[in-house]
Amino acid sequence: MINFLKYRTIALLFSSLVIIGTVGLYFYKRTVYGQAFRFSVDFTGGTSVRLKFDESINAEQLESILAKNGWPQASTREFADTNEIEVRVPEVEVDAQGLGDRIAQALQEELLGNKISVLATESVGPGVGKALRTNSIYAIVCALLVMLGYIAIRFWSIGFAAGAVFALLHDAVVILGIFMILDLEISNEVIAAILATLGYSINDTIVIFSQIRDTIKSMSDRSLYDIVNISLNKTFRRTILTSISTGLTVGALFVFGGPVLRNFSLAILIGIVFGTFSSIYVASPVMLLLQGKE
Repeated sequence: MINFLKYRTIALLFSSLVIIGTVGLYFYKRTVYGQAFRFSVDFTGGTSVRLKFDESINAEQLESILAKNGWPQASTREFADTNEIEVRVPEVEVDAQGLGDRIAQALQEELLGNKISVLATESVGPGVGKALRTNSIYAIVCALLVMLGYIAIRFWSIGFAAGAVFALLHDAVVILGIFMILDLEISNEVIAAILATLGYSINDTIVIFSQIRDTIKSMSDRSLYDIVNISLNKTFRRTILTSISTGLTVGALFVFGGPVLRNFSLAILIGIVFGTFSSIYVASPVMLLLQGKE
């Protein structure tokens, strides 16, 4: 039998350092660069233009041309197996189609012989973007609070509930921290991935907690420390097999899904890895810390 709880202090210390480090990096980037995260047009406001090229073109070359023609903050997103590229600029205009035409014209002058057509334009005002960003934060916080109440009622224990929610908070912070370190774009898809990860992680945690509750009934003479270790060993194979099978599927999405799904699938992959870790080494040790060993 594996003594999982033997390393609980090291695991909790590691998780605490990750959270503290992420919070510290957030304030550092806010102070030095003005913002910690690189948000998509959905959250900051701006205009996105989807362009079709007759010939393939490198996205970096496209960004260089846009910067040269007055859009230095433009970002691009490629689509797999097509010559379509989405250009995003922080400008917001009433005539989004007109802005899209100007961008296409500026590119056409530099890329002679490569016919460019505007497929779609979309403009999001800064007020709408700010509201979406705020609502995304509310969605994550509400999900954590609802899960806190659900676990507390199901297991009739604040210790169980606090352990589960601390593990979920740990997962969300890790995903955001890695995206902040890699300077990856935070979009609606990434927020959806975080919420999906919270659902995945809480399911694994509930399975472990249910096993702990059943083991308490059958081994009431044992200490809670031993019961948690026994329960973790009973559910370990299920946890690993579920994580590997899910990880393989999401990994295929990350490799073959193209740039459109890359950040989404990366966020879920991070969530699977750290969600498995937190279910074993965060949720149960925190519960044990609050409940006591007896």
